[in-house]
Amino acid sequence: MTYRDQVYFDFQPETEIPFSEVEFANRLLRVRAKMAQDGIDCLLLTSPESMYYISGYICMWYHTESPVEWPPSNGIAVHVDHDRFIHFETEREAVLTRTFTVSKDTRYFPKDNYRDGTQFIVDELKAEGWLKGRVGMEFWAMQPNRVISQKIQTQFEAAGAEVVDGSHVLREIRWVKSQAEIECLEESCRVATAGLNAAREVIRPGVTELEVQGEIIRALCAAGGELQAMMMPVLSGGKSNAAHAVATRKKIKAGETVAVDVAGVRKRYHMNAARTFSVGEPAKDVAAKASLAAGVMNVVRECLRPNLSVRELNERVKAYYEAHDLWDQRGWIGGYEMGIAFLSDWVGNMVYDPLVEKNADRFFEPGTAVNHEVQIFLPRFSGQFFMIESLLFKEDEVQLATHEVPYDLIICEN
Repeated sequence: MTYRDQVYFDFQPETEIPFSEVEFANRLLRVRAKMAQDGIDCLLLTSPESMYYISGYICMWYHTESPVEWPPSNGIAVHVDHDRFIHFETEREAVLTRTFTVSKDTRYFPKDNYRDGTQFIVDELKAEGWLKGRVGMEFWAMQPNRVISQKIQTQFEAAGAEVVDGSHVLREIRWVKSQAEIECLEESCRVATAGLNAAREVIRPGVTELEVQGEIIRALCAAGGELQAMMMPVLSGGKSNAAHAVATRKKIKAGETVAVDVAGVRKRYHMNAARTFSVGEPAKDVAAKASLAAGVMNVVRECLRPNLSVRELNERVKAYYEAHDLWDQRGWIGGYEMGIAFLSDWVGNMVYDPLVEKNADRFFEPGTAVNHEVQIFLPRFSGQFFMIESLLFKEDEVQLATHEVPYDLIICEN
């Protein structure tokens, strides 16, 4: 055995498991119950969120845009009739899998093809008898890419399986969070608050958007947070009319508004928050429009309660905007699920807004978390009032993630 082999297979690292084995066992039970309900016999999990949810697996590199010689073919297989899962991985990540996962059955790709494990996965699952019946794959996942996904599907079908889209299984299960997940989200609220407070301290004329971004990231990490799953917007002046722009070397000017969108992250669980800052005293019409837009949070507070219907929140919010002549001056009004997130997206599976009927009859059950976005264009194309608050629904209350930070325009001294 080579020294490299000894490192990969004999070295026993100190483990860093994000949750208890009981938590992971309960998650596996929920996944199998949903599979049984949906008629899926075997489910191959390949998205970073799903692999993390079921095992704790996390790494810095998922081969998403890698060379064709290094295809993203790792994954975790779950069978409806078995209280265990099988983690398939390149041996290059052997140390990592023992550090972060609760896997008791990790199988490494053969040495003669240790980067592409597609055929190995199929052969192992066939030998286990797990390819009989319907096999689900995560067609909506960013990993693997189209070529590898089709390759696996073709090989599954050649082995006699009926392949179906199983993306919805974990997407639906993750909607209601466990107590352990709620505790992560509570910590994420505290981290996000620290990030917004840091923004208020560092936004000044002459400072670049990237410098502000860097100081916010430092504050998030100092508060115990992690890097968020999307690039952090710090958008000054009219640039904030495009809410998905990115921070650059643009210098912030006196009199401008600055929109900052952050996420507190704890064990990859995100809570999103955004505020709009004014560099010095704002123009009167800008201040008035911002104050009016921020006033919708009074309406949100009034109706918040566990098991609030999505329809009620949508209707109350829309009525406020219409009553104050803001509806036709909106960017996007609504929200989406918060939870586990990896690059390059923290947007969850469930989305709501007053113009979407699909989820209107759902409820914000205890154990769910969403953000709520307010985007109103300011006078004279000067920018967009951009305010986001995340809502954590518990058994007997609803926690507003960053309630300590004002929702109205926040003035930074020149």
